[in-house]
Amino acid sequence: MRKNFLLAVVLIPAVCLCAAGFYYLPPVHDRLAWRVDEAVLRLQYQLHPPAKQVFTPQQQPPTSVAQLVWIATSTPASPTRTLPATAPVLQETPAPSPTLSASPTPLPPQVMLSGVIYEDQHGRWNYCAPSNLAMALSFWGWQGNRDVVGPVLKPLEKDKNVMPYEMVDYVNERTDLRAVLRLAGDVELLKRFISAGFPVLVEKGAYLRDLTGVVSWMGHYQVVTGYDDAGEYFIAQDSFIKPDHKVSYADMISGWRAFNYTYIIIYPPEKEAQVFELLGADADETANAENAALKASAEIFSLSGIDQYFAWFNRGSSLVKLQDYAGASFAYDDAFKVYPTIPEDKRPWRMMWYQTGPYFAYFYAQRYYDVLYLADGTLNAMQSDKNLEESYYWRGMARAALGDTANAVEDFRLSLQYHPGFPPALYQLQVLGVSAP
Repeated sequence: MRKNFLLAVVLIPAVCLCAAGFYYLPPVHDRLAWRVDEAVLRLQYQLHPPAKQVFTPQQQPPTSVAQLVWIATSTPASPTRTLPATAPVLQETPAPSPTLSASPTPLPPQVMLSGVIYEDQHGRWNYCAPSNLAMALSFWGWQGNRDVVGPVLKPLEKDKNVMPYEMVDYVNERTDLRAVLRLAGDVELLKRFISAGFPVLVEKGAYLRDLTGVVSWMGHYQVVTGYDDAGEYFIAQDSFIKPDHKVSYADMISGWRAFNYTYIIIYPPEKEAQVFELLGADADETANAENAALKASAEIFSLSGIDQYFAWFNRGSSLVKLQDYAGASFAYDDAFKVYPTIPEDKRPWRMMWYQTGPYFAYFYAQRYYDVLYLADGTLNAMQSDKNLEESYYWRGMARAALGDTANAVEDFRLSLQYHPGFPPALYQLQVLGVSAP
């Protein structure tokens, strides 16, 4: 008996060590790691359902002259990329803004574009953006796939999200093609671009089965390549579901609303004039943001429930683009008032993974505690893998504005840990006279 016990004492640790060594072999780890993490996430989300958490804005203005001096001297005056390169921030690069008009030519009742090389997002962490960007680029003959763009868009593989402006920057800076990002799209716009030979990359909300095994709301990209007026549906290359996926006009609008009807057009440089002609008045970014704000305002009073929540949120995001931070903060306040009325199983609790407008609004409206509370709530709801560089960045900004420099530095460094080389965090460390990790 003693001999068997001693044998077990020796063999069990040895077997565990061998199993661990086998698990961490690259081919094995690549296949199994996400399954192990999935099991852990399921348990954590069952114990602490993130949909139960509710953020309540507090509206606390700055209380000292020192805070006002810091905000005036150490932060960008505006959240647009028109600032000097020494003060990087979190928005897209503006494109030229011709003032051409869209063509009134009647559109064909059906168009199906071919040439997109389909890519799924499976077998990788949160690879929706790399897969869809690779598909959109492939239409124009770009040679690459999701694993080419992925390491650039997601330096940390488990990064929860890739922002639209990051995809636009990739196209404009790393390919021979061009890209523009706009808001307030609609069915007619999609049809207009598709009929002219341009696939459209859209960002929308969708209820999909997540890693916890639960069907819940999350952000999602699709490349729209066709439409059929008779059937009232679009054809989308859906990296999560399948190629040539039919999406009804109504479902497209419903999901698209969650992201202010955001869309990206990719095109060769020689087609730029045509793209801006198709955009019409929305070729101008300021006019586009104004149109988006008006569209959201109309929907606020015509919708209810989760759709009204998205409408209020969209109004806030549009006002952020227009640098009306006080107005934006009040719009977000109203969105967060609607949120608790949404049934828990329908709540878009991942919203702050994908859209950071409330951080901009509350911060530049000098409501630093709201930035702190919102960032804390967003990170706490994630249970594990709290890898949202934007939330750490904005929490750091609020802490610095409140005079908590030590913790601000820690947050900026965490932001860089989860997104190596993240320009805004690097800049803020430089402002504070601290070296990057």
